[in-house]
Amino acid sequence: MSSILIIQTGTPPADLRTQWGEQGDWFRSALEGLGLDVSVVQPHLGEALPEPEDVRGAAITGSWSMVSDREDWSERTADWIRSAMAQDLPLFGVCYGHQLMAHALGGRVDYHPGGPEVGQLPVTLSAAGLADTALAGVPQQFDVFLTHEQSVLELPAGAEVLARSAHDPHQILRYGRNALSVQFHPEFFPDLMRSCIERRRSSFEAKGADVEGLLASVSETPVSRQMLRQFCAAAAGRV
Repeated sequence: MSSILIIQTGTPPADLRTQWGEQGDWFRSALEGLGLDVSVVQPHLGEALPEPEDVRGAAITGSWSMVSDREDWSERTADWIRSAMAQDLPLFGVCYGHQLMAHALGGRVDYHPGGPEVGQLPVTLSAAGLADTALAGVPQQFDVFLTHEQSVLELPAGAEVLARSAHDPHQILRYGRNALSVQFHPEFFPDLMRSCIERRRSSFEAKGADVEGLLASVSETPVSRQMLRQFCAAAAGRV
């Protein structure tokens, strides 16, 4: 039985992939040292998802696709999410994975009316987040890496908001005892975040954004990375 499944929901743009590898690589690196058996499946390439009972938990990655396009591979992954939820499988969604979980469970995902949210930015725990056992020890406010155009605009029934940012009120969601998702990227590292900002430089500058300030603000985001590590370790029975 594989410990942790990484569901990779797309291929990075060629410039990022050449410099930094695949998303699965970023997650493996983020989970390094935990002694986990990690496997990667890429449904966007036609790879079949395993049966939920054949894994201990799954993390669903970000993507350069849009959930609202409802591509066939994405909708098949949404079906898998519903099956996994029915079996109480530990799930951790990230960015596109966050949105796809919300969509699969009855929420609404679309372009954020305020535009993209990009850079190293603070998120703040709600009262529910401060009381959530999975976030024990997490400070009320902490920095995260963000790069997204779409958001969860309407929550699925029963979902609970654990954190928000100034731009997006749905930064961490809980869907059940073993299912969380985050709009931000705990698997990112500073150089990757800077690359994501640089490749959007022209569009930022056209809007009068301070690109150099965005780049200078990038450092480490250890709190969000530890959230991913703790969740996966717990799912695999390592804590």
